[in-house]
Amino acid sequence: MKKASIRSIDTPHGEGRLHTRRATRPIATLLLSHGAGGGVESRDLWALADALPAQGVSVVLFEQPWRVAGRKVATAPPTLDAALTCAADAMRVRTPLVVGGRSAGARSAARTARFLGASGCLALSFPLHRPGQTEPTRLPELASVGLPTLVVQGERDPMGRPEEFPGHLGLDMVVIPGGDHGLKVPARGEVSQDEAMGIVVESTLEWLVREVVGNPRGG
Repeated sequence: MKKASIRSIDTPHGEGRLHTRRATRPIATLLLSHGAGGGVESRDLWALADALPAQGVSVVLFEQPWRVAGRKVATAPPTLDAALTCAADAMRVRTPLVVGGRSAGARSAARTARFLGASGCLALSFPLHRPGQTEPTRLPELASVGLPTLVVQGERDPMGRPEEFPGHLGLDMVVIPGGDHGLKVPARGEVSQDEAMGIVVESTLEWLVREVVGNPRGG
């Protein structure tokens, strides 16, 4: 993959980093933050950063300060939201903006996207609840987004299976067959790992064109 440009930014909680892959003639910009158990190298984040710029979508991966500092444990949710806000403020975006992320990053995006002036929200592996539990649920965070929202969920995600997301919320949902919370699929599953990432990329692009590019204010 072509190397991303990296830029450091100041946040109230330390230095963050923007890893940017720019489209030549962008039609939209995707700002994504990572989860609490990993960084911007997550397979789904890099799949999007690798493929979408060629399709006219600039992708910016935001590395949270706790990760830049080399810590192993994420800081509290309000600190993630504050840092993500700084990341969005540091960007000069002239296209419709979609704010998203994976796992804890998806939660942060759901809480901040509307405030940041986004036209949509992308939730990868949204952690509806802790593994093996059903309560408390983080569903109110998704319900309050108020923007077109795409949820990409693994079929066997222990933190929220696709059928646990109620249809009345009006979310767009894409299921990765056999996928776990990291969207990893079984070696002999219905789809290969490359095919699974292809589903992530293609479904995200289709949704962006349908719900965001043609509807830049998110309704």
